[in-house]
Amino acid sequence: MGIIKEDLKKFLDLKYQEYNNLNFIEKDPIQIPHLFEKKEDIEISAFLISVISWGNRKSIINSGKKMMNILEYSPYDFIINCSEKEIKKINFTHRTFNSTDLQFFIKSLKNIYKNYNSLENIFISKNKSEFMFDGISNFREIFFSIDHEKRIEKHISNPKKGSCCKRINMFLRWVVRDDKNVDFGIWKKIKKSKLSCPLDVHSGRVARKLGLIKRKQNDIKSLIELDKNLRIFDKNDPVKYDFSLFGLGIYEGF
Repeated sequence: MGIIKEDLKKFLDLKYQEYNNLNFIEKDPIQIPHLFEKKEDIEISAFLISVISWGNRKSIINSGKKMMNILEYSPYDFIINCSEKEIKKINFTHRTFNSTDLQFFIKSLKNIYKNYNSLENIFISKNKSEFMFDGISNFREIFFSIDHEKRIEKHISNPKKGSCCKRINMFLRWVVRDDKNVDFGIWKKIKKSKLSCPLDVHSGRVARKLGLIKRKQNDIKSLIELDKNLRIFDKNDPVKYDFSLFGLGIYEGF
């Protein structure tokens, strides 16, 4: 590692320590899954909140609370035991994610828990890739394997079509990383070394200013470029630098 990259690593490590703490939770959508203790409740709420995580963070949190209220603040029990009649009564809207979408997501999660034993299992790919793209594709295929409106598929990005899959990568960071501060580390079958940064407008802008990405658009090619650079700094936990990039962008206007 050259002198310049060594200095950049020290800078990003410093920012990681600054932002990876309990204070981060107070203003972030991750506060919703932090309301729960049961593994299944955490992963379900984390997944659903990640899906609606675009736009203003305050709005996302408010919508997340409404969603958890619909699920009676017991997501797993509600999903496993709810009837078709109860599902049809659900009324929810967050931007373009509407009642029909949430109704389908509940049905699909119910199918997964009843037929695949766990949500974690379907993210595990036999492919030996250093990234999670194949696992995300496997999950997406199973998630949409039951009857649904085609338009609903837009809510889970497809890496095979070049998406950087920001929201699903954020979800994976939450449930896989075990930092004892912000992220939960409740999934033990996936190595955090395979995680990708949740690339968004803020982290992308900062990454480009720091020379970690050269491409202009936030697509899967840019994500791979960023991931490979972050792996130089920490091959075992590269996605920890999401805190650094996001914090610099949101809080410091870097």
